[in-house]
Amino acid sequence: MSNLELDPREIRGGAGEVAGREVLEGREVPLGGPRAMTVSRTLPGVHRRMIGAWCFVDAYGPEQATMRVPPHPHTGLQTVSWLVAGEVLHRDSLGTLQEIRPGRLNLMTAGRGISHSEESPAGSVLHGVQLWVALPDASRHVEPGFEHHPTLPVLSGPGFAATVVMGTLGGVTSPATAYSPLAGAEIAVDGDCEVPVDPAFEHGLLLLDGEVAEVGRGPLVYLPPGRSGVRLSGRGRVLLIGGEPFGEEIVMWWNFVGRSHDEIAAYRKEWMEGEGFGTVEGFDGAPLPAPVLPGTRLKPRGRVR
Repeated sequence: MSNLELDPREIRGGAGEVAGREVLEGREVPLGGPRAMTVSRTLPGVHRRMIGAWCFVDAYGPEQATMRVPPHPHTGLQTVSWLVAGEVLHRDSLGTLQEIRPGRLNLMTAGRGISHSEESPAGSVLHGVQLWVALPDASRHVEPGFEHHPTLPVLSGPGFAATVVMGTLGGVTSPATAYSPLAGAEIAVDGDCEVPVDPAFEHGLLLLDGEVAEVGRGPLVYLPPGRSGVRLSGRGRVLLIGGEPFGEEIVMWWNFVGRSHDEIAAYRKEWMEGEGFGTVEGFDGAPLPAPVLPGTRLKPRGRVR
């Protein structure tokens, strides 16, 4: 296989595989509580849990909504916040206070442990994605950190302009810190185009706005390794994520990424006892309590179930 050219008739419901490609339907999830704004979560899915090191994809909007996510903890991952419309204010236990707007990147590395909150002006139009990247075992206990990148490099070609958010695409590399071979980009499509990709990577495509024939509205389209280019046609914006297939098994529960049930239980205990994750200053409200652990032991799992 060299290049992708999806027949739009093949983009159908369900998580069935189409010539090596999968359509991953999203499920609606309340963000930050039962009365909070609703997001569409396409990763992790019932069958596929990761695309490269990307382990979580939430998409929201465009809609008039208020994001209000109280302080909560993370371990073993990076959060990638990317907006198409609106603004979100980030606070974290490092003392960071940073607004994000469209075209700018907020990247938080949880490492051994961090807590943060997110909120937007009441009733504003919000449209964007929240992504997680699982840290490999060698890097998952790094010191927590935060980066804000107001400008990012662009890969341009006939019919497209790709803002490289994370990793490398077509020889263009984002300044954001990455701990495994990755690609993450917002691709503006204007006509027919072919975007170069690393054939060693698996990829996912998610329509952000407009009409792009190869990507259905709503689901995440998974592409296995083996392609040197992705062909797209139409006018709109597409999120592309990719990376080398992640070879480690992980345990992902609530806001934690770990390697065993006991590790996750220890993270939960620390959070509930107010240890290990610092304090988010300035948020008007109480931190989120952790849910109760399931009655059965959490098991490490790989890229697919």
